[in-house]
Amino acid sequence: MSARGMLSVVGTAVGGLIGWTGEAAPAADPAAVRDLFAQLGMVVGEGDEALASAVRRFQARVGLDTDGVAGPRTVHLLARYAKEARELHRFEYAA
Repeated sequence: MSARGMLSVVGTAVGGLIGWTGEAAPAADPAAVRDLFAQLGMVVGEGDEALASAVRRFQARVGLDTDGVAGPRTVHLLARYAKEARELHRFEYAA
């Protein structure tokens, strides 16, 4: 199994433990993580260090260990907040 496949399996398993239900766990690849930050209105600079720095800032803000690694719990919370941001954005336009 590839590393990406393993991350997906681990993400799904951990996601179930922390409340991720109803849809597939989000991918933990850098492009997907950058997209989640963009959905939150956060611009992440180019390169791995810029992404790790953004992940550390997010982790600190939500009370996770600030290791700069977009593991399953970090990605789950990013996806959850991005989904809420999309729903609020839709709500603003509906009003």
